[in-house]
Amino acid sequence: MRDVAVVSFAQSPCEVANRRDDMADILLPVIRQALGAVGLDRDDIDFFVSGSHDFFEGRTFSYIESLDAVGAWPPISESHVEMDAAWAFAEAWSWLQLGEGDIALVYGIGRGSLATDLDQVLPTQLDPYLLAPLRPHRDALAGLQAAALVDAGLTSERHLAEIVVRSLAAAVDNPYAQKSGQLRVEDVLRAPYVSAPLREHDVAPVGDAAAVVVLAAGDAARGLSDQPAWVRGLDHRMDTHYPGVRDLTRSESARVAAERAAEQAGFGVSEVDIAELHTEYSYAEPLLVSALGLKRSTVNPSGGPLAGRPVTATGLVRIGEAARHIIGGTAERALAHATNGQALQHNLVCLLSGEARS
Repeated sequence: MRDVAVVSFAQSPCEVANRRDDMADILLPVIRQALGAVGLDRDDIDFFVSGSHDFFEGRTFSYIESLDAVGAWPPISESHVEMDAAWAFAEAWSWLQLGEGDIALVYGIGRGSLATDLDQVLPTQLDPYLLAPLRPHRDALAGLQAAALVDAGLTSERHLAEIVVRSLAAAVDNPYAQKSGQLRVEDVLRAPYVSAPLREHDVAPVGDAAAVVVLAAGDAARGLSDQPAWVRGLDHRMDTHYPGVRDLTRSESARVAAERAAEQAGFGVSEVDIAELHTEYSYAEPLLVSALGLKRSTVNPSGGPLAGRPVTATGLVRIGEAARHIIGGTAERALAHATNGQALQHNLVCLLSGEARS
């Protein structure tokens, strides 16, 4: 298996709604920043792959608008996934394993503000036939899962409020955060319910942003960065689509993905210094910490999705944030997690390390 590493990461600020720029306008400065940080030009990239959702724009193949930022002429090697760009990252990693090239660029565009009703969009990702016609509200499904955890004694409303307070305080130093601040637990607990036991701050705010990650293999990575963030383990698993037949207090797919990623990496999830988790709701943190087997890690030092959720770019941001700590020397090992679908249906785990493989 080839050694592949993240050598650069850039993102745009997560805005509540960006009506000034089209997809290419949002993406182009982020691509320039990511490539400029490692002295690359677009012509140096062997493979481009992206993640976004056509339904945000209300038309098919809307993602091709972003190719204006990539530069599609002369013809390039390019691909797209209709989901979070964390899965585009997995495709790029696999493509590099084939040895077809040495450098790949992964980008995600999150424009969740464009959808009039996200509940018409999100169920189509993994279940357009059974759940989508019933129009289950995403917050209602999340409330059911959160209530199951509370009823099982695995968390409490106060614990969820403490997670919110810690996450938004961490985001104060994150210039890309949509939401941050120094809150008090008591104030969070006084907010009205959105879907009991979840309150306003328990729900990640949807916004618009772009993220770009540059991956390189072997000597190309070593030549581009003094401290590449090597991808040592990567796996993703899916639970059944129907929440009614799942034990909502557990995430079997996250557990298995973490185990398989650890087998590849040669080190356990419990050994990572930081973990960036795709927590679209506060209750997801205790559930994922348990499922993944995290022990001593600092969780979501960026503030995580509770500070901003650019839909279909949120998972890729988690990978970029985790890699940023290794490239910057503030962590030796890191975990990034991404999710897709209702109630943590589909989970991806990526283990990164700054250590040379022995």
